[in-house]
Amino acid sequence: MTEAVQNYETLKTDVAAAAKAHNEPQWLVDHRVAAIDDLVDLGFPNMQRFRYSDWTLTPTDEPLEFKDSDKALAASVPLAEDRIQFVQAGQTTVAVNLPDDLKQQGVILTDLFTALHDHAELVEKYLFREIKLGEDRLTSYHAAFLNSGLFLYVPKGVEIEKPIEAYLIQDSTRKQPMVSHVLIVAEDNAKFSYIQHMATVGDEENAASAAVEMVAKPNSEVHFSSLDELGEHTTGYLKRRANIGDNATVDWAIGLMNDGKTVGDFDSELIGQGSKADSKVIAVTSGDQREGINNRVTNHGKRSTGFILQRGVLLKKSELVFNGIGDIIHGASGANAEQENRVLMMSNGAHGDANPILLIDENDVLAGHAASVGQVDQEQMYYLMSRGIAKPTAQRMVIRGFLSAVIGAVPLPEVRQEMIDILERKLEDGQQLE
Repeated sequence: MTEAVQNYETLKTDVAAAAKAHNEPQWLVDHRVAAIDDLVDLGFPNMQRFRYSDWTLTPTDEPLEFKDSDKALAASVPLAEDRIQFVQAGQTTVAVNLPDDLKQQGVILTDLFTALHDHAELVEKYLFREIKLGEDRLTSYHAAFLNSGLFLYVPKGVEIEKPIEAYLIQDSTRKQPMVSHVLIVAEDNAKFSYIQHMATVGDEENAASAAVEMVAKPNSEVHFSSLDELGEHTTGYLKRRANIGDNATVDWAIGLMNDGKTVGDFDSELIGQGSKADSKVIAVTSGDQREGINNRVTNHGKRSTGFILQRGVLLKKSELVFNGIGDIIHGASGANAEQENRVLMMSNGAHGDANPILLIDENDVLAGHAASVGQVDQEQMYYLMSRGIAKPTAQRMVIRGFLSAVIGAVPLPEVRQEMIDILERKLEDGQQLE
């Protein structure tokens, strides 16, 4: 037996022991162990024109541990009794506010490990069914070292008017990876909006593996918004995937405002007939930050519709790569796959790519793409500056307009304003003027 294999055998033993001590069901313990086996052979997800395999995204030398975090890490979260909220700092659930009328209708909002015991059958039915074992090294690490997350379940026919807010705070006051899994299930005809804010507190160098696994059943409608604000000392992997059923709709509005290195892998699987996905992503990079995003919409179902809109702004010497992937599977007749990928480079030292990729294996379809990499529109700048607006302010106004398609899709005004405030801070800190 080689030393590497021996190390993995020891790792399996240690992970299984930690999971059992955490009182996890045997099926999850087995899942963790099987995921470690996959770590031996599997490679990293392919990302065209972007190299990241030397990043510390799978720190297997950091043990699987369960420790409480200081609830004060969430002191900045605006808690309110009249809002639907979930707050988690590290592995510690700080607050869950779910109105009684929604509980009576069968809505579940709780941390993932509580759900494993209180709603065992539901969690076992859906957890790691869309993000599967054996996909790649990053998802295998995630499954093996899972240590936090939440479970949201909305029953058949339930419509929730107020947005569901989730605050997930990485505890980097100590050395420990954040391995967070959000599991969302929308039953038939369920409708709701979910807003997620991820942030980092502390300056320790840590990895973050944050996944969202969603099932949108027939005729359901889910509006997912995320403001990602992981710290500069965090190396992050973001995995988000939705299985979208007959005539169901999933809208993504993702604002990538992280300060550290980030790789993102977003998937909308249009399984059902007439299913729809609209995947909007904005990103702002600065300093020597590197960020690569795969945003894929796969049309499996007949008459399914998938849209991708990605817009990025690069400052200083940063790198940003957008890969928009529209994949129409054989048999998905009547499908529509459209995408637009655009990047603004605010510095000569920045490097940006906007790569539209269409994979079409069916004749009776509509598909199209647009891509651009360039500078701020000079006509817009001239118009603003001719009216007395200073150049730095004019640049920020143009950039905000450029990114408005995603910012405007966020349902809560407070979150929209927070996204704008973060954007302004990053631009003020990082933009280089001519």
